[in-house]
Amino acid sequence: MRKALIVGINEYPACPLTGCENDALRIGALLEKHHDGTPNFECQTYLSTKDTITRDFLRASLEKLFADPADAALFYFAGHGADTRDGVLVTVDYKKHDEGVPMEEVLRLAKGACDRIKEIFIVLDCCHSGYTGGTWIAPTINILPQGVSILTASSATQTAAEKDGEGVFTSLVCDALEGGAADILGNVTAARVYAYLDQTLGAWDQRPHFKANLSKLEILRRCEPAVALDTLRKIVKIFPKSDFVLDLSPAYEPTEEPHDEEKEATFAILQKYRAARLLVPIDEEHLYYAAINKKACRLTPLGRFYWNLVTRNKI
Repeated sequence: MRKALIVGINEYPACPLTGCENDALRIGALLEKHHDGTPNFECQTYLSTKDTITRDFLRASLEKLFADPADAALFYFAGHGADTRDGVLVTVDYKKHDEGVPMEEVLRLAKGACDRIKEIFIVLDCCHSGYTGGTWIAPTINILPQGVSILTASSATQTAAEKDGEGVFTSLVCDALEGGAADILGNVTAARVYAYLDQTLGAWDQRPHFKANLSKLEILRRCEPAVALDTLRKIVKIFPKSDFVLDLSPAYEPTEEPHDEEKEATFAILQKYRAARLLVPIDEEHLYYAAINKKACRLTPLGRFYWNLVTRNKI
């Protein structure tokens, strides 16, 4: 049971936006299924051109999201954010001193659901979203609840930019979910999404914030792995020890005579490991020349990491 509430608001009276609904549709489509088509989050998507997203509507939707037990719940919001009352998600019925749903209220609802929902993800693409999970007037909710992670487009004092009809933040989050932030196994976590954002955005850009109180990183989406699992598990047979140096020869290279089918099959696997940065040739830049010139190869630190996972039956 994994469910997601996706909200995109373009149709604000007097201050419309252009990219929020497209952002909501794109991220919802990605979260619904993993790369292989298997179900992921069951998404409920609300768009301002179809739904009247008032503060009461948004509040009721959040209460429904957090009401029942689930393995994971995700809330995504794209729209205006206000810097009043320590941050507010602005709804279409905004007015002075009552712009929408306070970010603090979202966190309070999430905190109340932690005993029935294993993991809660909050993703906000709006101005001043960095207020969420920060310091509050009420000291009783000053600590981020266990199992909650928050990813925001900007700091508490920054705006969130749109470009070419889409939010800069959400565009990068979607790129990360499509594989830009995946590990060798194809797994994307909230922490990996933030690392992708952090490395992509420059010092002069809006700065996303990531706040979490997690004992385990849950998978947001599974992408195509860089190395298939059955191929990756062969790493312990090819390299009996993590620091093993594998001597190569022309027999590994399929273009050379005489052919050795077993070594050629092993070399095809080594090339996949090389592409995934799991190994490096020794004294040669390319694996091909390491074989032709009778050199060797060894696992990188990343390769040794996955070697250990396979050895411990973790994958």
